[in-house]
Amino acid sequence: MLNNWMRRLQLYVAHPDPRTALANLVALLIVSNQPFYPLYVYFIIGNPAWITVVTFLSTPFFFAVPAMARRNALYGRILMCVAGTLNTVLCMWAFGTASGVELFYLPCILLGAILFRPTEKAAALFCVGLPMAAYLFLHGRLGAPLHVFTAEEYTSLVSLHAISVGCLIALIGYSFSTRSEVRA
Repeated sequence: MLNNWMRRLQLYVAHPDPRTALANLVALLIVSNQPFYPLYVYFIIGNPAWITVVTFLSTPFFFAVPAMARRNALYGRILMCVAGTLNTVLCMWAFGTASGVELFYLPCILLGAILFRPTEKAAALFCVGLPMAAYLFLHGRLGAPLHVFTAEEYTSLVSLHAISVGCLIALIGYSFSTRSEVRA
């Protein structure tokens, strides 16, 4: 049964275009990690971790990336970039900028830069520019977070987010570099 489920998941992520397959993989990696995020935060800061439930609002958008990509590969890749940026904005609103959650704009920018071919400049510019614009226009303008944490809790959240962003960037970079069709 588990093998059947894994095979179906692999088929859902698979796409003949390596850039789209990468977008699908990253989207489902995020979906698979989202249920654990509240646990990470709970172990770090305790009861205020309830705030993490707002991140589940973005789950359907990430899960929809492969479905959209089946209809239109370009739109699927754009959806991946938009979902990542909007999820970061949502987390900024929930946690505040002192939590370091804005670091997640970095993998969004990376995806905008690598998921598109030279012939798809408008899409690439949009997907690179969206997280940059969100940061520039929304930083410090979303009001008070849902919960104000202690200085120690903010330090722990920044560490968690920095490690998560580093791992995500490494995974994206490694996955991109191992796809010879993408580099050609």
